[in-house]
Amino acid sequence: MTRVVAGTVGGRVLEVPRAGTRPTSERVREALFSRLEHLDVVHDARVLDLFAGSGALGIEAASRGAATVTLVEHAAAAAQVCRRNVATLGLGDVVVVAGERAERFVARPAAAPWDLVLVDPPYDLAPTLLAQVLAGVAGALADGAVLAVEQSARTPEPAWPDGVRRFDRRAYGDTVVWFAEPATPDAEPEPDHASQPR
Repeated sequence: MTRVVAGTVGGRVLEVPRAGTRPTSERVREALFSRLEHLDVVHDARVLDLFAGSGALGIEAASRGAATVTLVEHAAAAAQVCRRNVATLGLGDVVVVAGERAERFVARPAAAPWDLVLVDPPYDLAPTLLAQVLAGVAGALADGAVLAVEQSARTPEPAWPDGVRRFDRRAYGDTVVWFAEPATPDAEPEPDHASQPR
């Protein structure tokens, strides 16, 4: 059973697709959003959730005070689950973009910059395709935005595009989350295997 961890709809149950997705565990979502709230990038944020699956990550952001959330999910069955979860929970500021591949969605100009982008692709997604998605996101990040990429701990670090720098890596069991931000021209590169406070 998957539940929203905290916020206005905390404790409510989420429907998950029967197959084809890998919902982020409650333990990982709790740790991830604790970090994101510490970075002050959730409340009143414009949030983009790519490879949304059940919508759990974006819905968690909405529950914790995000201003707007966009869930992008290509698979028809999963997109329908997203829609049902949003409707059941009464989350009026969450939009579901169904039938859209993440790389195509981010290739179009964003209506406004994103404050928080959550990327939780299938573990078997080709690294080149993930790189394409991240490159599309890079030009649509607001100042001070955070880009969080969830992967298997056995997966290599994503290829970060120009204009984005990784500032942290957090491991939660078999899951790792990479945190990145818009890069400034004079930013120092982060040393390998080190976390920097932000």
